[in-house]
Amino acid sequence: MNERYTPGVLASLATKLTNRDRHLLRLVWTHKVLTSHQLFQLCFEHPSTARHRLIALHHLGVLDRFRPRPPTGSAPWHYVLGESGATVLAQEDGIDMAAFGYRRDRALSIAYSQRLAHTVGVNQVFATLYGTARRTTGCSLDTWWTETRCAATWGKHVRPDAYGRWRENRLTLDFFLEYDTGTETLDRVIAKLSGYAALSTATRIVTPVLFLTSTPRREKSLHSRLQLRAAQLGVPAATAVGDIRGERWLPHDRQDIRLRLIELASHWQHLGLVATEVPG
Repeated sequence: MNERYTPGVLASLATKLTNRDRHLLRLVWTHKVLTSHQLFQLCFEHPSTARHRLIALHHLGVLDRFRPRPPTGSAPWHYVLGESGATVLAQEDGIDMAAFGYRRDRALSIAYSQRLAHTVGVNQVFATLYGTARRTTGCSLDTWWTETRCAATWGKHVRPDAYGRWRENRLTLDFFLEYDTGTETLDRVIAKLSGYAALSTATRIVTPVLFLTSTPRREKSLHSRLQLRAAQLGVPAATAVGDIRGERWLPHDRQDIRLRLIELASHWQHLGLVATEVPG
């Protein structure tokens, strides 16, 4: 154990953390970095409560934070797991820090990573869905797998940015998320569908791929390319721009109407497990 965190120190720290705090720390560790806005959506009812509690958790050392400097305007605080927070979670898991896999320099390195905007963007999708489920009767985000977990499970075929299962009233939609920031060529983005087709063949499960793009122009170009390729491969796909709320999603087989996320479940009625033929 780190000499700074004797049993007495850990016991004292533990008394200052609520169940919500521990849940928050686990979310930050799982998703690498979460902004103050995202943490409000995930864990709090009021922005002022979120702001004051995040400051307190930072002072306790269970969270570290940084604020990027965009070309214009200002950015919110971005939070990563602090060393004290890692020690608390490792103790909860019954393992030492080496096995837990935390290093402060590595946790903070996301601040200088070229993937920061991408990671924050993917996490915003998660925070939006999770926050909506917290505040809306009949909605739930039953599953959310990060890029790391997806790669460990399906990396032979695909490496989506996330996998989710959204439930609303009596409908359920499983989906893969591709968060497109515009840094890849459209040819490379479209080529990913072949991997999803191979995964569908291997698992006999049809799961739509949702492409969230950065600009309307990018989406228009991507959607025009998806129409033919998605149909050829039998992989349902849809595009949207920026936000996932409301009637945002344009299926590959439609050009005239956008759908809410859950409406994709009824639009493609062949989703899910594909029945195998039983020999006669």
